[in-house]
Amino acid sequence: MVMPISDYWGNLTIAVNNGTMQQSRLDDMATRILATWYRFSPLTNPGFGIPINLTAPHKFTNARTDASKPTIFQGALEGHVLVKNTDNALPLKTPEILSIFGYDAVAPRQYTPASMKWSLGDSGLNINESGIFPLVLGIGQSPAIELNGTMWVGGGSGANTPPFVSDPFSALSAQAQLDNTWLTWDFDAALPTVDPASDACLVFINAFSTEGSDRLGLSDDYSDNLVNHVASQCNNTMVIIHNAGVRIVDGFYDNENVTAIIYAHLPGQQSGNALVELLYGRASFSGRMPYTVAKKASDYGNTLNPTRPDANSHYFTQSNFTEGVYIDYRGFQKNNITPRFAFGYGLTYSNFSYSALSAALSVGPSALTALPAPAKIISGGNPNLFQTLAVVSATITNTGSVVAAEVAQLYIGIPNSPAMQLRGFVK
Repeated sequence: MVMPISDYWGNLTIAVNNGTMQQSRLDDMATRILATWYRFSPLTNPGFGIPINLTAPHKFTNARTDASKPTIFQGALEGHVLVKNTDNALPLKTPEILSIFGYDAVAPRQYTPASMKWSLGDSGLNINESGIFPLVLGIGQSPAIELNGTMWVGGGSGANTPPFVSDPFSALSAQAQLDNTWLTWDFDAALPTVDPASDACLVFINAFSTEGSDRLGLSDDYSDNLVNHVASQCNNTMVIIHNAGVRIVDGFYDNENVTAIIYAHLPGQQSGNALVELLYGRASFSGRMPYTVAKKASDYGNTLNPTRPDANSHYFTQSNFTEGVYIDYRGFQKNNITPRFAFGYGLTYSNFSYSALSAALSVGPSALTALPAPAKIISGGNPNLFQTLAVVSATITNTGSVVAAEVAQLYIGIPNSPAMQLRGFVK
């Protein structure tokens, strides 16, 4: 089994026979693969005979189960992070006129799961403009955005083809029918016309990423200009971003007419349904940023400039890791850089207070600096690595008027290490 391209290993038979690779190394590689197969696959009829070409005749195997539906929906719900909400612009309260803009608001125009772009998570890309094969093979750079439809999954080996997609516009249309809301929309215009009577304007943009190719940047002018154009005509403009990784928003963050910003990330098939639950307050945002969002790309330093072996190579075969452990929030703290949104940041529809904060050692002070005692290795490593050294507790109270969830985060400082490190969290 060779992944993703055989060029990395070449012909293993020749390599073993000519002595450039040890037989024991090959045996170890094969053992690891076979061990997983024996552990998780039935020994008889281990596969289902799905052909490489899905357009060829084959028996349909339905691996879905109703038991997964709540998990899929809850995952979509909790992956949304609210980072700006000026004067409680959200949640929406039965708007009379709601205007929807942006290429990311509607599902892709074609559903062709047998195609290369669908299987690789690239359904929203314009294959004629971007060229899917150069992108997958690591030649050149990937487009920054998926102009052909909403993004619910990233590209590459982690992609999936869902049985359906609840896109934002479809879910908003269903809600509008219940509320008797008048909808206006334009998914294609770069400078759309905005109804001046709109109670709110939703702008949907995205930031695409995939394995095998670098992103062009951490923002794009087309989307930023779209947001600012709508905001120039609508004083209650809300931005929803479907993003694979960091997306800088300082191109429109300070626009006083941009009242809300949501990082929707990659919600999966329940994308639109989950978003509507949050926009209308039937659920409160509870997601937190799993990375730091800078004010400008250069704040990330050398992590945006990987080492290349030579000017002609498309693959980054070496990295010196000169930043050490000082990446993301640890790097921002070390270099005294103020981020736009800190790691762990996120808003809800309520407020929370912390009280009765306490910390107590569970062991003697000497145990804090001692190496863990040797022990029989279990799943996860030496069990003594997980000995409780101290307990930190607090009382958290919802002081607002709506049901919501807080995420308590514990950061500690360790001598000769980053000043603050996340060591625990609970929702």
